[in-house]
Amino acid sequence: MIEGIGASSGIAMGKAFVIPTWEWDFPDKLIDVADLAYEFERLYDGIHHSKVEIEQIKQEFVSVLGEEQTQIFDAHLAILEDPIFMSEVQGIMQRQYKAAEVAVKEAIDKFVNMFDLLDDHYMKERALDIKDVGNRLLKHLLGALEETLPPKNQPYILVAKELIPSQMVHLDVNQTMGIVTMMGGKTSHVAIMARAMSVPYVLGLEGKLQTPIQNGDYLIIDGDEGIVYVNPEEEIIRQYEARRESWKAVQEQLQKLAHLPSQTEDGWQMNLAANISSVKELDLVIRNGASGVGLFRTEFLYMDRSTFPQEEEQFVVYREVAERLQGKPVVIRTLDIGGDKHLDYLALPEEENPSLGYRAIRVMLDRTDLFKTQLRAILRASHYGSVKIMYPMISSLEELHRANELLEEAKQELREAKVPFSEEVEVGIMIELPASVMISDLLAQEVDFFSIGTNDLVQYVLAVDRMNEQVAHLYDPYHPAVLRMLKMIVDNAKRFKTHVSVCGELAGDIRALPIWLSLGIKELSMSVQAILKVKNSLLQSKYSDTEGIWDELSKCTSSSAVIKVLGRYLETDLAEETKPHWPASGCC
Repeated sequence: MIEGIGASSGIAMGKAFVIPTWEWDFPDKLIDVADLAYEFERLYDGIHHSKVEIEQIKQEFVSVLGEEQTQIFDAHLAILEDPIFMSEVQGIMQRQYKAAEVAVKEAIDKFVNMFDLLDDHYMKERALDIKDVGNRLLKHLLGALEETLPPKNQPYILVAKELIPSQMVHLDVNQTMGIVTMMGGKTSHVAIMARAMSVPYVLGLEGKLQTPIQNGDYLIIDGDEGIVYVNPEEEIIRQYEARRESWKAVQEQLQKLAHLPSQTEDGWQMNLAANISSVKELDLVIRNGASGVGLFRTEFLYMDRSTFPQEEEQFVVYREVAERLQGKPVVIRTLDIGGDKHLDYLALPEEENPSLGYRAIRVMLDRTDLFKTQLRAILRASHYGSVKIMYPMISSLEELHRANELLEEAKQELREAKVPFSEEVEVGIMIELPASVMISDLLAQEVDFFSIGTNDLVQYVLAVDRMNEQVAHLYDPYHPAVLRMLKMIVDNAKRFKTHVSVCGELAGDIRALPIWLSLGIKELSMSVQAILKVKNSLLQSKYSDTEGIWDELSKCTSSSAVIKVLGRYLETDLAEETKPHWPASGCC
């Protein structure tokens, strides 16, 4: 058994197809000054053919990933048009009289090495995009063939040192049972594409294999646990076959709960909403019976492209979400960029600790042009459904007031242009900073709703960077300090009749359900895949059983003690998959 990182959930079992490690290797070819014009012509011709090829790939793959996901290839086109990259290539050719392919290879190596040295997961993953585009250009300059891909008529688990998006494009999703890579990241384009394709994916096996995986090796990969077995014993295979069938059966049964009321046995109703990043996820949101979208992360609209999305483009997306939800609410979070989320075309200052730096609302209050463009698009969409606006990373009343001033300016601009929007659109904030927790009584008097962002809140309360492997084990959402902050937020919200919801990983963790019930929380927003599991636990719970839980939790001195208390309030065994439960008054 090899422990990696689960990047896309599910279990896959089958034979490996290994893409060999591949690097360009050719001599340092010099040219005569008289040939320089010809080499530039070769370079520009190669760029042209690369662009045409990328556009064709994008069109071929749009039916699999959808329009938004294929904007990955817009980023690749942007690299070929990037003046810094091209200036580097041209400079090498002009100053050192090197052939076009040699100059391109040196430029690729320079930028890839530069990004790899940065202490930034996002930038390391963007190095793969440069390598992908550069290799495509080299292919056209050298006339080299594409590397061999798996057969189309035989299921396989793809194994590679690392993958690039263009390789993913050529995969047959009906034959690709799973993916294993030695390198990569959970936020990489390949991971995004794997999740969109519902292909189990485990990464991060570099240095963990005693011998390399070979073509034909039998693999079991567990995308949830991040585990890979290579040529396992028959007993392990039987266990996973049974587990896979059991998992499928549970999913089929859970699906029957989709349109049942979300309530406890004694009638306490709780809305279970979805966190989404793209329109493509709406099919599953609707299929799983979500009460709406509790968090629409708009960052994806801005990523993997070369320019900011215009107001009209954003409006079309927000309107589609609002219309397809047919009256169910959608909470649209304004752009939360910075930290570990970057835009190639937005120059942000380099920071030693970007999570504590220039990000989210702090950026948007400076770039009021970008902020108002997004606000106008959201407001316009509010005419077509139940749309709410949410500001991220609010730490003071001054930030909230300034954001609302800009919102009012955007409203006035629409009024003057006679563009319809809802004058009653609700405005809320993310509570994800200790500062906003401590002044939540003041904030509650000025907003329509709170959404508790548990991921960042835990990180900031405990001073733990969850992306840092050295301290990730200290990231503990059940720490008594976190629970006390949750209690403070909810108490202050109730005092001023401000609606509270919870989003983030903790909202989708069934162990935390007694916490939300005891606090009187009536809305959770989580990943779409978690909704039916949480609903199943909710149907088996009793609100009345949790009324005294805070007396016990307040006395807990550790997260293990907290989890032990919570376990007694759940009727299911937390170590096992739960069986679907239907209320006595319900039907399936």
